[in-house]
Amino acid sequence: MDRSRPTAIPRAIVVVLERDLVDKAKSGDSVTVTGVVMCRWRPVVAGERPDIAVVIRANSISVLSDQASQIAITEELREEFRAFWAARANTPMRARDEIVASMCPQVYGLFYIKLAVLLVLISGVARSDESGLRVRGEAHMLLVGDPGTAKSQFLKYAAKLVPRSVLTTGIGSTSAGLTVTAVKDGPEWQLEAGALVLADRGLCCIDEFGSIREAEKSTILEAMEQQSISVAKAGIVCKLNARCSVLAAMNPKGKYDVHSSLAVNTALSTPLLSRFDLVLVLLDTHDEQWDAHVSSFLLGSRDGEEAAPGSDGEQDVWGFDRLQAYLAFVKTAFQPETTPASEQVLTRYYQLQRQRDTLNAARTTIRLLESLIRLAQAHARLMFRNKVLLADAVIAVVLMESTMLSASILGAIDTLHTTFPEDSDLFYAELESLVLRRLDMGHLGGGSQVV
Repeated sequence: MDRSRPTAIPRAIVVVLERDLVDKAKSGDSVTVTGVVMCRWRPVVAGERPDIAVVIRANSISVLSDQASQIAITEELREEFRAFWAARANTPMRARDEIVASMCPQVYGLFYIKLAVLLVLISGVARSDESGLRVRGEAHMLLVGDPGTAKSQFLKYAAKLVPRSVLTTGIGSTSAGLTVTAVKDGPEWQLEAGALVLADRGLCCIDEFGSIREAEKSTILEAMEQQSISVAKAGIVCKLNARCSVLAAMNPKGKYDVHSSLAVNTALSTPLLSRFDLVLVLLDTHDEQWDAHVSSFLLGSRDGEEAAPGSDGEQDVWGFDRLQAYLAFVKTAFQPETTPASEQVLTRYYQLQRQRDTLNAARTTIRLLESLIRLAQAHARLMFRNKVLLADAVIAVVLMESTMLSASILGAIDTLHTTFPEDSDLFYAELESLVLRRLDMGHLGGGSQVV
């Protein structure tokens, strides 16, 4: 199937694999096939005219599952990224916010949302032991918000940023469309990959997630945690890879009640909610000052435009191609490892949530600690380094706090009405001090921002 033109209807052609080429690729893999074009007769049916089909007889087949291979990252670009961070070694948070401001620039504000989406696109490091047990590195995020809070904009922009991505809506999606379906081709059955399999090693965006029927929601549980889909259809038993991040958006069930748990407000089951690393809530509360800023930004007024922190114009906001190349580069170039300070902060926060959270049981399983580690690793990659420092752990805790509306140690964080700080490094220093004080770990503060 030719998916090189995303706006056109995909075209397909039959490829014949023989001898050692059989089972070289699975459903959903991106492949490059070299072969000979030839004609063959279709199966003869009594009473119908015989027909000829064009097929490719393959000589070789190579699987292109790595998304970095789909983006050309030159040595020039690598040097440009290194020089960017070297020049801003004393102000790392300001440099990070320049990158974050380049994410979905047509949307005003929403600092925490833009940062969270970038971390999901970068994701953490997958781990596997000698027995073959694999702990996923891909992060999942759910945006729950009122209509008109730019949820779909983030999904569309994220799908454009990732070379291998699939964007679908929940209303028209079935379990077969999301996972895999069996299709009868003549006398035999064959498998056709669904959205999660097609997005292997990429991103699957699901809009209107709440509109998916209950039976369909249960089918994606395995794909989100085990990163694979087990198939037993029409006599075909196999396992397909679905190593993708899931970025979903939905409206709350009726008016969002801040006093109720996420499971009640979203009408999603506890097993499904616990698989999302982040569940960010966007509540459209009436704020006259915020409405004025957004209105002037949309109307193009200079007073309402938002530039990158510390920039004197738009030259410091990264272009789309540069941001896409940067995300692909840091995802393959860095494999961050945790440090003792970061491990202490993440473990302490996890223990606090396990002790005090009563309303939000869906979010405080052991997956909470794994999510914190993934977010801290993703932030370390975003900051262009191979170690997870205290700063990365603090940012992971702050982002997780925005999902803990009922048991937050920092108080309620309004993720919708957040703008970029004027002095990013000073803002982070205050944030770090507050987080460590609430965790009773003030002795760890200071000296964590060195890149």
